[in-house]
Amino acid sequence: MSDIQSQTDVFFVQREVVPPSPPPTRTHGVIPWMRANLFSSVGNTILTIVGVAIALWVLIPLIQWTLTNATWDAPNREACAANTAGACWAFVKANFGQFIYGRYPDPERWRVNVFFVLMAAGVIPMAIPSAPYKGFNLLYIFILFPLISGVLLYGGMPGLPLVETAVWGGLFLTLVVSYVGMAMSLPLGIIMALGRRSNMPAVRAVCVFFIEVCRGVPLITVLFMAGILLPLFFPTGVSFDKLLRALLGVALFASAYMAEVIRGGLQAVPKGQFEGAKALGLGYWQMMRLIILPQAIKIVIPGIVNTFIGLFKDTSLVYIISIFELLSTVRNSFTDPTWATSTTPASGLVFAAAVFWIFCFGMSQYSQYTERRLATGYKR
Repeated sequence: MSDIQSQTDVFFVQREVVPPSPPPTRTHGVIPWMRANLFSSVGNTILTIVGVAIALWVLIPLIQWTLTNATWDAPNREACAANTAGACWAFVKANFGQFIYGRYPDPERWRVNVFFVLMAAGVIPMAIPSAPYKGFNLLYIFILFPLISGVLLYGGMPGLPLVETAVWGGLFLTLVVSYVGMAMSLPLGIIMALGRRSNMPAVRAVCVFFIEVCRGVPLITVLFMAGILLPLFFPTGVSFDKLLRALLGVALFASAYMAEVIRGGLQAVPKGQFEGAKALGLGYWQMMRLIILPQAIKIVIPGIVNTFIGLFKDTSLVYIISIFELLSTVRNSFTDPTWATSTTPASGLVFAAAVFWIFCFGMSQYSQYTERRLATGYKR
């Protein structure tokens, strides 16, 4: 008994006061983050210093060119021609209306502004998770808004003079083409993804053929076919609007890529989900609508948004059939002798790049927010 007590005294009883420990280091904030991610080792410290040096080497001249040395206001090219060290934002300011509306008639540009408002009225509530009436919102986005916008922009009725699509252009036309492509490619992609996984050989063969053909040719080829060659197959006297042909070609092309994205999501859904839905007595379409597709779409949200971003940037290719969206409108303005300088092209292209970046970055950030909200990731 005494041996056990002595061992207890030696090994388990503290005989001295423990010295005070230093306060714990901060784990949150800018400095702890920098210490953990940028200066955690000698190698990381060297890479951080080199990276900062390269960033300063690039950013300082860029800031000088875009801000400090830029020409912000001028009536013509003379001030920009004299200042070759900075951007010519006066050129962008003078042509801003053309960059937004294209050659749409000035007295009718209010119709384009109403189009922007109607688009925002549909997209913003759909992007807010807590917004009510999602069913009506979907109806508005896919059916009501396209019909109302088509009548409003094209006109041809009392109070709305006819405006041919040949004069549409600028950012406004970029949004039209990208919106129609996105709105059509998602449902068509879902249908073709289901068809490619169908047990009916004819349906599966048609979907596989369409998807592989569209994915095997560049978009320029599709637009060339839609804009130039397709009218040759029409009967004499039958015409088909060039913009409408381009919209159809872009939507079908994007739907082929969307179908493969959706198919990847369907294959990622566990087989037990299919079996459980069948065990509940659900039919095929009920199973897909209620059980499978919601899970599949959540899984492939990054792929869907990536396809949308690619589609938005690919709208610049419609210039091949003489449709002047934002980028081609900016490029056409370079020939204006009033603003022809050495810095004009770079200024216009930087403006167009900034507009494309804002829209693409916004879609990317909303995609990440949706992923976090729906917890689509698998944390390890």
